[in-house]
Amino acid sequence: MQTRDIAGVKVSAIGLGGMPMSLEGRPDEGQSIRTIHTALDAGVTLIDTADAYCINADDMGHNERLIAKAIRQWSGSQDVMVATKGGHLRPDDGSWQQDGSPEHLKKACSASLRALGVDAIALYQYHRPDPKVPFADSVGALKELKDEGKIRLVGLSNVSIEQIEEARDIVDIASVQNQFSPRFRSSANELEYCAKNQIAFLPWSPLGGMSDAAELGSQHRAFADVADEHGVSPQQVAIAWELAQSETVIPIPGATRPETISDSVRAAELSLSDDHIKRLSSDA
Repeated sequence: MQTRDIAGVKVSAIGLGGMPMSLEGRPDEGQSIRTIHTALDAGVTLIDTADAYCINADDMGHNERLIAKAIRQWSGSQDVMVATKGGHLRPDDGSWQQDGSPEHLKKACSASLRALGVDAIALYQYHRPDPKVPFADSVGALKELKDEGKIRLVGLSNVSIEQIEEARDIVDIASVQNQFSPRFRSSANELEYCAKNQIAFLPWSPLGGMSDAAELGSQHRAFADVADEHGVSPQQVAIAWELAQSETVIPIPGATRPETISDSVRAAELSLSDDHIKRLSSDA
């Protein structure tokens, strides 16, 4: 598989999003591990996770532990970058809440280190800005964690250009993880900013979300038409289109089945013409 760059570290052009394997309705552990192994066997060297990819407070860190277990059991040899995030909470009611306080982020990082079984986290991203906490304070905590050697690279998620620039005044920012897909394009400006500044841009829900991914072709006719021309799925076309936006883009499609991630990673070899890209970009 072709590679891309995150702050000097080479990773696969397509990553694996682990979230669907740990929320309500998640598959059994065996199927999840087979899915992760299929991705790794196909050349995926970036896996995205978060401490809050779980069902509730008692389940925190589920996805991190699952990914760590799958990597330990994998028979391959290439290095794998596991990117995780902190700053979200999952109370007992299963809702999503935020805590961007430095105290919480430092505790969350320590818990993620234990869950992943590593001495330093390759890429640690602030999951979502907390309106109750000054953004600079939250980012400052990540700088301290980096200075202490607990994380190697710092990233941000769900942020604006202004927040990226504010963070860059505090610490080097390796990645930005915002939502971007054929259906959701409001992060196009952040994507363009990252491209100009050589910051990796990791679109989350690159196929439009777990409930909408299967309907991508019916919701966006151009993606279905281009898929028919190439004899591939509309989902492959969507990921190839995202890759074509910039050399800094690394989509991280979620998957719960080996077949799904196998289809997604083949998008790295799909070549789209300028005309195809224009048609797809016009299909909002």
